[in-house]
Amino acid sequence: MSEAAAVRVMVVDDHPMWREAVARDLAEAGFDVVATAGDGPQAVRRATAARPDVLVLDLNLPGLPGVRVCKELVGADPALRVLVLSASGEHADVLEAVKSGATGYLVKSASTAELLDAVSRTAAGDAVFTPGLAGLVLGEYRRLATDPTPATTDEPGAPRLTDRETEVLRLVAKGLSYKQIAERLVISHRTVQNHVQNTLGKLHLHNRVELVRYAIERGLDGDA
Repeated sequence: MSEAAAVRVMVVDDHPMWREAVARDLAEAGFDVVATAGDGPQAVRRATAARPDVLVLDLNLPGLPGVRVCKELVGADPALRVLVLSASGEHADVLEAVKSGATGYLVKSASTAELLDAVSRTAAGDAVFTPGLAGLVLGEYRRLATDPTPATTDEPGAPRLTDRETEVLRLVAKGLSYKQIAERLVISHRTVQNHVQNTLGKLHLHNRVELVRYAIERGLDGDA
């Protein structure tokens, strides 16, 4: 994991042994663990000071719920990526976390290897979910996309995306990872990241989850 050292990670969990174990696993894998916290208010203070790239966040926190911590921190720093690591796989908890700004959701039954991969992918901009939960989130976004006259990229004044950016956006909406998109389009992983970042900037969006919702609202998740 050669790029891990460049990723600043913070771990928030109210169980000391679990929190320390996760932080240790991340550090041993080469990630830069810049802070940990055991309750909501402490998480907000320390994250604001430490400015991690990725926040590994439990939802069940004393003082301030994890979803409130997520919403407050992402609101203050839209570049922050939040990977929820929770004992709960309840659909309501997953959707609430995503709506509060989380870009990924992993249940605590995940293996250490799965956690390390999830943190790495979250840092790279992927939306990472425990198997079965990604479809739930996409389904909810489809349900929410009920505007009878959704905007399209052809509308006057709408952002102009290139054909390649639209193609990448369509694959993002289908749930493909950056690596899968790169393989599908026979381009580099870095080129995919650049297209996504350019698209985010043009659409004034903050992360991949918002990008997926935008694409679904415009019907870009269907077969071309």
